[in-house]
Amino acid sequence: MAAVERQRAIVRAARRAGSVEVTALAEELRVARETIRRDLRVLEAHGLLRRTHGGAYPVESAGFETTLAARSTRHVPEKRRIAAAAAELVGDAETIFVDEGYTPQLIAESLPRDRRLTLVTASLAVASAMAAVDGFTVLLLGGRVRDATLATVDHWVTDMLGGFVIDLGFIGANGISREHGLTTPDPAVAEVKRRAVAASRRRVFAGIHTKFGAASFCRFADVSDLDTVVTSVRLPAAEAQRYVLKGPQVIRV
Repeated sequence: MAAVERQRAIVRAARRAGSVEVTALAEELRVARETIRRDLRVLEAHGLLRRTHGGAYPVESAGFETTLAARSTRHVPEKRRIAAAAAELVGDAETIFVDEGYTPQLIAESLPRDRRLTLVTASLAVASAMAAVDGFTVLLLGGRVRDATLATVDHWVTDMLGGFVIDLGFIGANGISREHGLTTPDPAVAEVKRRAVAASRRRVFAGIHTKFGAASFCRFADVSDLDTVVTSVRLPAAEAQRYVLKGPQVIRV
């Protein structure tokens, strides 16, 4: 198999499974592990994969985005820890924006139930899960529903957000980097997130370690726009401190 064909096969496998391992790829493709490592370096240089210890995972881009169903099966314990820590930041907020995505959904499920809260969201999954909670008022932003994430987009959503002043926004992203800020593959999604950031008095990004250093197609906010970043201890302390220098508090759990 030629190098280009092998690298295409690696990308397909990573997108299908969510990640790949060097040893398994070497056995499947019948090449040396060093050959796979070299392929992964090439694919990372082209922005298609990000390497990890012993493997790699796909980078989301304008042409590729994981589904909500896929996200709900990966790094789940880590996401639950992050969500619980993020929910503790509610403070005296009464109105809360909850972004689309699996980690924001977990944050919504972790919110305190001993007070009345108004949740604003474009996520059908969040709205469905929270609508029955006693004391919660859920405002679902209407618009075109994206099948990958079951969230609404387009001008109906952004027009509604433009009329709100929200105490706290839990913002998600496909990638966050010190150079490129917060990014997502779809321009319509980026515009919703941009409006949510603008409407929120406090902004919290919560995401797993693999999102850091990654950049997708559409930039919607800077790191300095955030008040707090919540992630796991798998983001090295030294790297977390570099984000602190951009402005936000960084909490590692």
